[in-house]
Amino acid sequence: QVQLVESGGGLVQAGNSLRLSCAASGRTFSSYVMGWFRQAPGKEREFVAAISGSGLSTDYADSVKDRFTVSRDNAKNTVYLQMNSLKPEDTAVYYCASGRDFWRARRPDAYDYWGQGTQVTVSS
Repeated sequence: QVQLVESGGGLVQAGNSLRLSCAASGRTFSSYVMGWFRQAPGKEREFVAAISGSGLSTDYADSVKDRFTVSRDNAKNTVYLQMNSLKPEDTAVYYCASGRDFWRARRPDAYDYWGQGTQVTVSS
């Protein structure tokens, strides 16, 4: 059974940083694309970032490009999201997900397993 467990969320002031982690188990981690999505209250879940199984390819939403960095450590079965220069509009529940196709990594339906989410709140 595949499990994804996020951690690292919290309350921070605007301009500060947080690093989210997502620990995976139950499948060959390096074979799968990992994505980060977020959902704010009253809004749809939106794509944030994705990384290929090898870690050589990444993709970012325009809203986070140049502020967020996705990375992975396949030896530790963990994917990270480093979030710098946080803004109040980054406030959301952040989810990691595991899927197969990097070419459609921006789409939630590309992923077959999801974590439970971690809350990120950015105060102004």
